[in-house]
This record gives sequence, C-alpha cells and structure tokens, in this order.
Amino acid sequence: MAIQRIESVLYGVTDVAACSRFFEDFGLEPVEGGETGAAFRTPANQYVHLRLASDAALPPGLEEGSTIREFTWGVDSRDALDAIATELASDREVRADPDGSIHTVDESGYAIAFAVANAAEVSVEPRPTNVTGSVGRWNAEVTGYGRARPLRICHLALNIKKEGREQAEAFYVERLNFRAVDRVLKMGTFMQCEGDWEQHTFLLSHRPDAYGINHTAYEVRDIDEIVEGGNYMLEQGWEEARVLGRHTVGSNVFRFFHAPCGGRVEYAADMSRVDDSYETPRVWEETPPHHIWILKSGEKQAQQ
Repeated sequence: MAIQRIESVLYGVTDVAACSRFFEDFGLEPVEGGETGAAFRTPANQYVHLRLASDAALPPGLEEGSTIREFTWGVDSRDALDAIATELASDREVRADPDGSIHTVDESGYAIAFAVANAAEVSVEPRPTNVTGSVGRWNAEVTGYGRARPLRICHLALNIKKEGREQAEAFYVERLNFRAVDRVLKMGTFMQCEGDWEQHTFLLSHRPDAYGINHTAYEVRDIDEIVEGGNYMLEQGWEEARVLGRHTVGSNVFRFFHAPCGGRVEYAADMSRVDDSYETPRVWEETPPHHIWILKSGEKQAQQ
C-alpha cells in the first residue's frame, strides 16, 4: 500500500481567531496559535492548519475568500513517496521541501502534497448496546459525552468543474492508485485510497460545476457523539448546514456545520467498510437519494 490517509489540510482564512474558535468548539486539540496562524491535531495525528489568506507563501486558492489551499496525503514509506514524485514529475512541476514532503497540483488545479504518514494508533471500545436477544449492557446507565472529540479526518470532498471531470478522476485512480467505489454520473465520484477501508476517503463532486471546498469529515465514535457534539456547536453559536441523518452512499450518520474557514465540516460515524472483495465501482446512472433518513421535527430545519 502507498497512500494511507489524509495527513493534513491547510486553509487560507481571513479571520484566524474565528476559525480557531470554530475548531476548538468542534473538538480538535489546539497545538499552535497566534494572530497569523493556528494548528489543530486529531488523536490519529492528523493536522488542520490555518494561515492568513494574505500569506504570500500559501498556494493560491481556487475560490475567493477563506478556503482550502492545500491538502496532504500520507504515504506508507519514503520509497513510495519517491515513486509518487517521479511519476508526477513526468508532466507537472513537483517541489520537494526540506521536511521531505513533496508538493504539486492535481488536474483541477488544487494544490496537493504527499508526506510519509506519521500516524498514531487510535483504539476505541464501542459502547455496549441493548436489544432483545442481544444484551451488551447490564446494570449500567449510558452517560453523556457532553461534546464531540473527533478521532480522525476521515474524508475530504472537493467541488470541481463538470468539464474535465473524467481527467480529474483519472489522475487519482490511474496515477495515485485510488479506487473508484461509487461513480454517480450526475454528481461525482467517491474514491478510496489504498490504505483505507472506508467507503470513501475522497469525493470529487462536479454537481456544483465550480471549484472550492465542499467539506471535510471527522469520524466520531457513534450517533450519540454526533448529536451531543452538534448540540454543543449550536450552543456556541455556529450555524448548522445539514441536520442529523444517515447517507445512502456510504451509510454514515452525519451532521454538518458551516465553517468560517470555507465550506462545511461534518461529524461522521458508522461509515460502510469496503474491502478488496467488494466489486467496484458501482455506477449510478441516476443520483441516489441523499439520505436514508434525516431528522425531522416541527422546527425549521437546516437545508442541504
């Protein structure tokens, strides 16, 4: 295996303080802070970096305002990193940094980087559940999380133009060995990197027909943590972008918030795992329903 996971995401933002407060409330660990930048860490040792959008050292953004400026893929070895650099240098500029990372752009113009993954193991003991015929919890009540503490960055979704979408997908599938798991012809392609078993690590969505960050997703332990984390975000004044639901493609439970760094962020749990025995890609001529279920109440709901 070569590409294992999302290693880091770099945003160029107009308000570092507001974005820092957002990610602290979201549940990430702050590891760096200041007027011109900040950084946050997941327990899996992935990073979210914030820098002022005016920083000349940042790669250019593909949309105005606060947005993603670069994302880094973690690979399994130095040899794999060197092989990627050689492959991509055949038709585009590849820059090597003193820290060993390499930097280039994909077919859509997004700045991408690669580095040897520095993963920390995360071990979670699932909460025992009870149902008639399968009782896992005796003589104990469920206690609340209070708020969410995401475990890892689990997937990234980017918007791309409809024109050239086949080439955009082929770059990742044919040259970086991603696997197309679900190809929704009118919306986009859900892809899995070699070192991941989740239904998707990466989504290129051409439905908006525009460039820009769609969302980043963070895995939490279960639906309870999604509910409590989302409620905490609302209490801090953040705006919900998509209410609690369960997706059709991927099957994960979700809840989204608008992010001042651009796009949205998602709490996600219980996504389908897809191994090598699963026949891919599934091809959808018509876009499947967005969700299996979504929370409804008498109150006005956040819309997609």
